[in-house]
Amino acid sequence: MKEQLIEAWRTNNKINLLFVELIDDDDMQKTLSARSGRTVYQQLVHVHNVRMQWLDIMAKEIAKKYKALAKEVAFNKELLFESFEDSGKGIEELIDKSWEKGGKVSSFKKGLIPFVGYLISHEAHHRGNILLTLKQCGVKIPDELKWGIWEWNKI
Repeated sequence: MKEQLIEAWRTNNKINLLFVELIDDDDMQKTLSARSGRTVYQQLVHVHNVRMQWLDIMAKEIAKKYKALAKEVAFNKELLFESFEDSGKGIEELIDKSWEKGGKVSSFKKGLIPFVGYLISHEAHHRGNILLTLKQCGVKIPDELKWGIWEWNKI
C-alpha cells in the first residue's frame, strides 16, 4: 500500500512537471486577475511553496534539504522544475517516514493518506485554474498537457 501511495504522489508530481515543461515562457506570465493576482508561473511557485510549508511543519529535517521559492521570484523555468522535483522527493520522504509511524503526521489529525489527498487536491485545483486562465487568454493548450493530466496509467 505504501508503494501505491508513493506512486500516486509521483504521478501527481509528474503532471506538475508537464505543466512546467509544456507551458511556454510567455504563457507562464498570463493572469486573469485585474488586481495583481498570481500569474500561471506564480501559481506553480505557490504549489511548490505550500509543499515546503507543510514539510517545515511536519518534518523540519526533510524541509531543510530543500528550498522554498520567494513569492515574487523572477521567472526561471529550470529552477521551478528542479524545485518541483525536490519538493516531490521531500513529500515522498515524509510519506515513507510517516508510514513507519502508522501513518501519523503532525498537524494533520486525519493522518497521512488524507494529507496526501489534500495535497493532490490543492495542486489539481491550481492546475485547473491555470488551464482556465490559459484558455480564457486564447492559448491553445498542447494536447500532451490537455490529455496528459488524465493519463495516470501512462505517466
